[in-house]
Amino acid sequence: MDNIRNFSIIAHIDHGKSTLADRMLEITGTIEARKMQDQVLDSMELERERGITIKMQPVRMVYHPRRLDSDLTQTDSDTGQNDFLYKDLTYKIRGACFAVRKSLGLGHKEIVYQKALEIEFKNIGLNFESQKILNVLYQDQKVGIYTPDFIIEDKIIIELKSLPEIGKPQEEQLWSYIKGSKYKLALLINFGSKDVEFKRIVYDSLRQSASSLRQSAQIQDEYILNLIDTPGHIDFSYEVSRALKAVEGSILLVDSTQGVQAQTLTTLGMARESGLTIIPVLSKIDSSLARVSEVKQEVIKLLGCKEEDIMETSGRTGKGVEALLNAIIEKVPPPTSIDLTQTHAELNSAKSASSLPLSASAFRALVFDFKYSTHRGVIVFVRVMSGEVKRNTPLVFKIAKETFTSIEVGIFSPGEVAVDKLSAGEIGYIVTGIKQPGIASVGDTVATIEDKLSPLAGYMSPRPVVWASIYPESQDDFTVLKQALGKLKLSDSSYTFEEESSGSLGRGFRCGFLGMLHLEIISERLHREFNLELVVTMPTITYEVTPKESRAQLPTGQAYKNKSYMVYSPANFPDEGTYSEIREPWANVVIITPVKYLSNLMPLLYDHEAEIGDSENFGEDRTRLTMKMPLRELMRNFFDKLKSVTSGFGSISYEIEGMRKADVVRLDILVADEILPAFSRVVSRRVVEQEAEQAVEKLHAILPRQMFVMKIQGKALGRIISSRTVSAFSKDVTQHMYGGDITRKMKLREKQKKGKKKMKERGMGKVNIPQDVFLKMMRS
Repeated sequence: MDNIRNFSIIAHIDHGKSTLADRMLEITGTIEARKMQDQVLDSMELERERGITIKMQPVRMVYHPRRLDSDLTQTDSDTGQNDFLYKDLTYKIRGACFAVRKSLGLGHKEIVYQKALEIEFKNIGLNFESQKILNVLYQDQKVGIYTPDFIIEDKIIIELKSLPEIGKPQEEQLWSYIKGSKYKLALLINFGSKDVEFKRIVYDSLRQSASSLRQSAQIQDEYILNLIDTPGHIDFSYEVSRALKAVEGSILLVDSTQGVQAQTLTTLGMARESGLTIIPVLSKIDSSLARVSEVKQEVIKLLGCKEEDIMETSGRTGKGVEALLNAIIEKVPPPTSIDLTQTHAELNSAKSASSLPLSASAFRALVFDFKYSTHRGVIVFVRVMSGEVKRNTPLVFKIAKETFTSIEVGIFSPGEVAVDKLSAGEIGYIVTGIKQPGIASVGDTVATIEDKLSPLAGYMSPRPVVWASIYPESQDDFTVLKQALGKLKLSDSSYTFEEESSGSLGRGFRCGFLGMLHLEIISERLHREFNLELVVTMPTITYEVTPKESRAQLPTGQAYKNKSYMVYSPANFPDEGTYSEIREPWANVVIITPVKYLSNLMPLLYDHEAEIGDSENFGEDRTRLTMKMPLRELMRNFFDKLKSVTSGFGSISYEIEGMRKADVVRLDILVADEILPAFSRVVSRRVVEQEAEQAVEKLHAILPRQMFVMKIQGKALGRIISSRTVSAFSKDVTQHMYGGDITRKMKLREKQKKGKKKMKERGMGKVNIPQDVFLKMMRS
């Protein structure tokens, strides 16, 4: 285990975690250069579209510090150190190529990319010669000429290609060209592949043969680096907490253009609670907006570390990433196996004949995630705490008490790769073959059947923050929706669901989520992956209601706490005057924002009922505010409003504090005199009229017109407090008439009017509300 390092990357959202992970995979050779793509570890379609990490993803890398490969020379002509030849210059060239590709895209000819690079090289201040003629020599005599695309700083040759793939012929050709020249480094750059492909070709006439050079180079041992890439959004902090339980160290990544943000504080707190070794790292140092020295001072204030302890990296160009890998090896401690010695004695002294002695190297592993495969059943992701496990080993889930035989064990590289065994300290997966839902759970212990010890300390169960009801648009899809929720639960254990029914929407499910983004992600996955058309009710939080009636008269099917019961859905919220007290959850909130936006922020905090606590300067021009706020108000589009008033520079994190007395009422939305439970919400009494006006106005703007006139109304406090009328489709029933008596046209119009009225009275004119209307109202 001495050569194993388990670590994670934690940071605020969009601080460059996935990009840094990409460069690590590239430098360690875990993924071939021709197969590299952006966001390698973000395998979900939604992750790539939104540019965020939703699910944590483990990956195993094999790394040789100061290893010798085609990219390294015996000596560096510039630095005299064992390093990349012309390292800084190469990073600048790579950055220029990435910028050109990002702007132009795929599919152009070489000449197009060449002209674009000329412009980019000028912009970043590189000296270059384009299409310079070089002589090809044989026995010191000129036998031909070679014209490379670029000569950079009179040091590096650049040859451009626009091919689906470059191979040995192109590399050997370029090698032959530089062999007789004064240049020692050539870059073969291909813009024709899915992502820009780089090949470094080094020729140093002073170096020895490959075999003697390998003997003289100091090549250290092989290290296994197990990385767990984590999400940055606050809704997925549960994913981060599980990842931190499986590692010994963590990279705290801070964007050098933005500085320390609110979620940086939250994830740092989790890492400290887990007792992890923390390596502070600045990202995006290649950006023109980087504030390296200022952000370093923020990190020093946050961690109490020295300036030299803070590393600088660029995930886009790769600068500083190799040094970071070496720092991980030096600073992150290797894993240690759990000590079972004392418990062995207890087992051996037990009188029960079934309590057999347990080997000191008995296999035990902690489940930190799992997924479901149709063919292979549940696949658990584990951190091996002691012993080893192989294929066809009888095992048991200690908490679920379910036995199974391991069909396969393997590692993440980053795809699933089968291996002979998993040993103590390693991170990998076990294929269980179990196809029943609800057996595997995060935090369970996998052990041998002979193991009689208690389960390992696992994880706290996630607490839902937001509740919403999900109904199929057609009741024929109810069974499909139930199966879909069950399958998603096998890949996302942080949401809950249970069946419920509504008089107007039929049968559906009441679901609990970790936040608004989590709700949106699950809804979108149900729509995309299972082709379901859904009705999603307005999200709400949990309220504790103390009724005026006796306990025997309380609504059935509710969860009671003393004489109170919990309300998860606005549709079940009691009417005005039927309760003595309502209680709601509050949250401790931290906001970090530039000082100049404080004047814009204060009215927003007042509007959302925040109780402002302490404030302190954070960096040169930023302030950290701590406050308490009703969770209800946080879910009332507060995140988007915060970004708006701070021009995107404000950040927020929060944690649930407890329950407080609330002054709230239920707001119902009626369409054509019918209450739509999906649009019901619980709002503060002081803003109920404003909320009703806004909801009715928004629904009026997005609801399609019908064949009859209909009203949209907001009802609260036992009365209608807002109303709008949607006009009917007006078909010209007289368009076929070119003349004649006007009374004939009037009769036709009157007949049309009566028909619409009759349609409404007989219930034939049922309002059809498309799914996108529900989604748009949910985001309001």
